[in-house]
Amino acid sequence: APSPPADTVDLYAEGRWQRAPLHRRADLPVGATVTGPAIVAEDDATTVVDPGWQAEAAPTGHLVLTRSTPRPERTAVGTRVDPVMLEVFNSLFMSIAEQMGVRLENTAHSVNIKERLDFSCALFDAEGNLIANAPHIPVHLGSMGESIKEVLRRNEGTLRPGDVYAVNDPYHGGTHLPDVTVVTPVFDEGKLRFLIASRGHHAEIGGITPGSMPAFSRTIHEEGVLFDNWLLVRDGRLREEETRDLLASAPYPSRSPDTNLADLRAQIAANEKGIAELRRMTDQFGPEVVDAYMGHVQDNAEESVRRIVAGLHDGHCRYETDSGAVIQVRLTVDRDARGAHLDFTGTSPQQPGNANAPRSVVMAAVLYVFRTLVGADIPLNSGCLKPLDVTIPPGSMLDPSYPAATVAGNVETSQAVTGALYGAIGGQAEGSGTMNNLTFGNDHVQYYETIASGSGAGDGFDGADAVQTHVTNSRLTDPEILEWRLPVRLESFAVREDSGGAGRWHGGHGVERRIRFLEPVTVALLSGHRRVPPYGADGGEPGALGEQHIERAGGEVVPLEGCDTAELEAGDVLVVRTPGGGGYGPAGS
Repeated sequence: APSPPADTVDLYAEGRWQRAPLHRRADLPVGATVTGPAIVAEDDATTVVDPGWQAEAAPTGHLVLTRSTPRPERTAVGTRVDPVMLEVFNSLFMSIAEQMGVRLENTAHSVNIKERLDFSCALFDAEGNLIANAPHIPVHLGSMGESIKEVLRRNEGTLRPGDVYAVNDPYHGGTHLPDVTVVTPVFDEGKLRFLIASRGHHAEIGGITPGSMPAFSRTIHEEGVLFDNWLLVRDGRLREEETRDLLASAPYPSRSPDTNLADLRAQIAANEKGIAELRRMTDQFGPEVVDAYMGHVQDNAEESVRRIVAGLHDGHCRYETDSGAVIQVRLTVDRDARGAHLDFTGTSPQQPGNANAPRSVVMAAVLYVFRTLVGADIPLNSGCLKPLDVTIPPGSMLDPSYPAATVAGNVETSQAVTGALYGAIGGQAEGSGTMNNLTFGNDHVQYYETIASGSGAGDGFDGADAVQTHVTNSRLTDPEILEWRLPVRLESFAVREDSGGAGRWHGGHGVERRIRFLEPVTVALLSGHRRVPPYGADGGEPGALGEQHIERAGGEVVPLEGCDTAELEAGDVLVVRTPGGGGYGPAGS
């Protein structure tokens, strides 16, 4: 039976203060009930009975609490942004991309994709805007949207369920030819809803040297096979014969079409995983909610970057590369609009070699840098770019014209642009500023890797030793796999001591890598900071220059340039020493 209260007090419940009865525990007979909101007080305890609950004095001397009114039904997730659901959808979108990556890793054939994880997976809305990605390769993720938008533009009105496209043409949405993007549109009741994409670096796509990363290419056609809006799958059927013909038709065709096709199948399978998970999400929350949160996650990223930009200062950086080419960027901050203008005017013109970077690569570097300034755990997506106005002079090495070569633009110039941007922003020394690209191979085997180096120091932290820096994020192949799959012996792989720049906070050290070849191969190197060292900051010293040479089986030592190619025989050893990162602050301060 209900028990009368001893008093009435203020109680905060259901988000507000309200009057509630106060009962003394000693006054409650067995069987007495107290309906919430209420307080039951005794000498050594206080029990709060929440609204919707009831307390009963049991014969055992206990207070037994039970729900007296049913829990209200949960309302469906709406299309208006909710902070909790925003985090849920951030994680859901990223999880889908991560699951795609797991499938791609498990089903790929090539060492480069399966072991080095040189791939990226991402989700896009129906307009081709990047929604979310897994933490794969930054230079892939920031530039993949251009591939998606190119597929949308060139197939407007003709895209249909069961189609899959492949793109690598740098002048139509690609970056450089080894990076092949597989794009799958997703329809619901005849309407284009999403696009799913996976980009993988194919370690052989043709070109004048095995491994498709030539040091001295002069045109795009010397770098391999172009997938220009290529219809890879029609009505669910892989166009294998047609694709095999394409791989064989270039002036310098692919040396491993079987591996190309195996990896393309793996990319298609990864996209299918993404589609299945997106459909599950849509079935659970409804298409309107999923569409709404695709917009909300971009809006959240935009606001996160605007908050960071508002605290920056105007800056400028003139960044010289080993070839003498210069990248210039000027940062102008508009605090009222909480936006910024990045102007690359003054950058060197299009280069005769292959260090030209398509606009998509530059935008990938911009997206990466400003995403790293955000401390919150948000997906890297197109919203990060909305506060930024970017000027890239046409005809420069950052916006080349067909048929300029671009193979180093994606891997080396991207790092230089990143270094220039951090130089303009300030606050951190440069990392190694290079991916230290190594390819080798012959007619029956080809391999590509990026070699770790040192990262730059900053205010309050040392640089890291022996890591992949900035817009690369791949890993080196395990030695056992490397020696099992390829005709090499890894003689040593060690931290290169004293290569990091000195300073109050010292730069990270690079590495030394020694590879002995067991059969004749062609080696190609694309690397930087062999002439101009990685810069230090705020009085810190620069990192050490990189260096490489061949130790012939007969004892001769042959030095190599940072961008070079050479023929090695069985028994020859290639030695690569990568740069260290710059230091921060005067040493001893």
